[in-house]
Amino acid sequence: MKIFKVVGFSVFFLSLTLQLAAQKSYLDDADHALYKEEKYFEAIEMYKKAYVKEKGRDVKAEIIFKIAESYRLSDQTEQAEVWYDKSVIAQYADPIARLRLADMRMQNGNYDEALVEYQKYAAEVPSDNRGKIGIEAAKKAQQWKDNPENYIVEPEVLINSEYSDFSPTFTSRKNDQMIFTSTREGSTGTSISDVTGDNFSDLYYSDQDKKGKWSEPKLVEGEDLNTEGSEGAAVMNSRRNTLYFTRCMVEKNGYLGCSIYSAKKQGQKYSKSEKIAIASDSATIGHPALTPDDKVLIFASDLPGGQGGKDLWYIKEEKRGEWSKPINLGPQINTPQNEMFPYVHENGDLYFASDGHLGMGGLDIFVAKKKGENQWGNPENMKSPINSSANDFGIIFDGKDKGYLTSSREGGRGKDDIWRFYSPEPQFKLICLLKDLETGEVLSAGKVELIGTDGSKVEGETSAEGMAEFDIAKNTSYVITASKPGYLNAKGKETTVGVEESKIYSHLYELQPVTEDPIKLPEILYAFNSTELTEQAKDSLQELYKTLIDNPTIIIELKANTDSRGSGPYNLKLSQGRAESAVNYLISLGIDAARMVPKGYGEDNLLISDAEINKLATEEEREAAHQLNRRTEFSVLSFDFVPKPEVPEVPEMEEGGTEEPKTQEPDSTEE
Repeated sequence: MKIFKVVGFSVFFLSLTLQLAAQKSYLDDADHALYKEEKYFEAIEMYKKAYVKEKGRDVKAEIIFKIAESYRLSDQTEQAEVWYDKSVIAQYADPIARLRLADMRMQNGNYDEALVEYQKYAAEVPSDNRGKIGIEAAKKAQQWKDNPENYIVEPEVLINSEYSDFSPTFTSRKNDQMIFTSTREGSTGTSISDVTGDNFSDLYYSDQDKKGKWSEPKLVEGEDLNTEGSEGAAVMNSRRNTLYFTRCMVEKNGYLGCSIYSAKKQGQKYSKSEKIAIASDSATIGHPALTPDDKVLIFASDLPGGQGGKDLWYIKEEKRGEWSKPINLGPQINTPQNEMFPYVHENGDLYFASDGHLGMGGLDIFVAKKKGENQWGNPENMKSPINSSANDFGIIFDGKDKGYLTSSREGGRGKDDIWRFYSPEPQFKLICLLKDLETGEVLSAGKVELIGTDGSKVEGETSAEGMAEFDIAKNTSYVITASKPGYLNAKGKETTVGVEESKIYSHLYELQPVTEDPIKLPEILYAFNSTELTEQAKDSLQELYKTLIDNPTIIIELKANTDSRGSGPYNLKLSQGRAESAVNYLISLGIDAARMVPKGYGEDNLLISDAEINKLATEEEREAAHQLNRRTEFSVLSFDFVPKPEVPEVPEMEEGGTEEPKTQEPDSTEE
């Protein structure tokens, strides 16, 4: 259970502190005194009766505002928004009514409307930074809501009740048992809170079976663990043998405040609890959290010397059972508002709830990265969906990317509920677009084949838009082949190995159409008047090598052409030698000789005639034209090459071995 106040106490302190103070209080005859005693449900009814009887406009406006305050402090945010709006319309004198209206609209998720009210408040009271902060918060909240982080948040329905269930903590080494706080029916105490109308809170536990199902919650048993007062917001030490928790007590002589207690685990029960001496009994202290080594206890309190509201403090264990004086975490963590419900991750990072840092409405969960011993960096908002417009607090982790939190957001069962969160397995999608290399047109009815290192093989056909989509697996590499009849294949690679976030991969494959026209290769240079390949020529042939690898059934003719300088017979011989050199190089790379036919054409297929070359203005232009004529090309002769089956090598016989009998081949017989 958590009651939000923009300036005031958290739900837990309202439920564990103010409700107990209200219990000992008595009502004055005046409705204003009733409101001051924080009996909010009664206050609402009394103010409504007073409103009917009151005639003065200003007083009626003040009553409307106080009704709104009572709704806000009892965590009835929708009604609070309605009544703050009425107070603004009634021209309540204090501009705080507009700020409260903006806050309630934020907490109810009405970010656009909240932004308008913050802007008006900032104009009315420019000296108050809360207006400017609210403007930024409303804008950020909408952005975070529209672009959520990679988490899924779901209510833990087997644990939650129609009341308030909050602040879980693991109590077993395997994290398969948790203790949490609840105001459900069956609590130890018999009193009802004047603040919330619920029972005082108790500690409950639930066990998780091997299938991940949580058991029906039961009261935690101990000599004095659950009392007539309120217990909650607990934490277990790393050895899972000592429980620290918050208790707020009332005795006959009056309200005793809230303090942190500890109790030893004895089987499934707990020993008599002992109070941790931190400060005077008048201070409100609660929400314990422990560092991984159990040497530092962090808590929330309104101790003097803080930043305002509830702050986070810590004490260090100096001797067994003896703690240092409280140390404030400072203005980097604490604000003039409220910081509560701390939790320290096993890596040392500090998580806590705050309504003072930039948030989405109500309490938000923040993380401050560990920087050193008892030092943390600037808090970062966990954003949506960990946070919402409602109150979000009491987070714990079960590993790296999953755990539990408390929220009053919509979709739960009670006022506050325990929600599980986890980062889903990353999802990967591959989109392949096929186009004609020459025309740029998309290619429908093409085929895309994926072969993965996980042994998978999948095929897809391109749509009318030329696209084929695939869901691909994590930590897997793929070889991709794009093909279509009448085109050369194209291949690519992709991998999801080491990628931790969901991703869409886009590949473009431009397929070379196969026509009667030869396909030009990159410039292949030979030594002057020589058939010897230069290193640059070998690099240029890599493109043809890749084409032959990607298209294992094609048979090509490799065409070498010269310019017109030199005699025709000489050029023909030179080109034939160069074509053969290129083919021989490809054979050395492993291409089957039967797939390539070398053909020299000499100067028979000039792209630019001598007459056209002679018309060019400069020697540089003429030389470039001759270079275009000195080209190497290939054309596809067929698509029906069938590789010869590999013949296994016969192992050599060892000395003394027995030779297998040979099969006599029949003699050939001439006809």
